[in-house]
Amino acid sequence: MATTWEYATIPLIIHATKAILDQWGADGWELVQVIQGPDAGLVAYLKRPKES
Repeated sequence: MATTWEYATIPLIIHATKAILDQWGADGWELVQVIQGPDAGLVAYLKRPKES
């Protein structure tokens, strides 16, 4: 059976990036990608296996 994923996008604050990602990682989220958002800020895309 294939894994079903849930996704989240979160804005990253430059001076708190590590703390933000550490917190989401502790909640089981895996970082997929970071891109520049429409307002020139950074946006992180995360995923984790969806609970059945």
